[in-house]
Amino acid sequence: MNIRHMAEADFPGICRWFNTEKELAQWGGPLPRFPLDLPQLAEMLGESAGTPPRRWLFCAGEPGAATATAQVTFDWRNGVALLGRVAVNPANRGQGIAIPFLSAIVQRVFAEPLIERLELNVYTFNQAAIHTYEKLGFIREGVRRSSAKVGRERWDTALYAMLRGSGALA
Repeated sequence: MNIRHMAEADFPGICRWFNTEKELAQWGGPLPRFPLDLPQLAEMLGESAGTPPRRWLFCAGEPGAATATAQVTFDWRNGVALLGRVAVNPANRGQGIAIPFLSAIVQRVFAEPLIERLELNVYTFNQAAIHTYEKLGFIREGVRRSSAKVGRERWDTALYAMLRGSGALA
């Protein structure tokens, strides 16, 4: 699957993917504010401009018609990348996009010689995502109980990771 860097043309469509605070929190964690808007995505995109960049923002599909999106943040000093904000456009779910999309991102991340570890956080109720991550070769390393508050609910977060040369892509 071809992946590309997110473009401003993708912003309006991605903003429509999240109809509730819970949906946005499930995608973006505690930082994005509901409703997701163009300035928030522009701020995220701005973090991809440095050398080395602090964040990569990926999409699948044509600019303005993204079928999936994900972000990777970097701790270059320690050789660790964090995969997050993974979503498939609701109109494209169930079409087998997630695994080839994320496989391409994992390969791209580990093409960086300084990166030795790729980790992610996923809410423990999100079984579809967990199944996808485990199929890719991510290993569950633990759970942070009651780590996020969304509305009146408390959510547990599972930590998963993959080391260079491990996982289903090795």
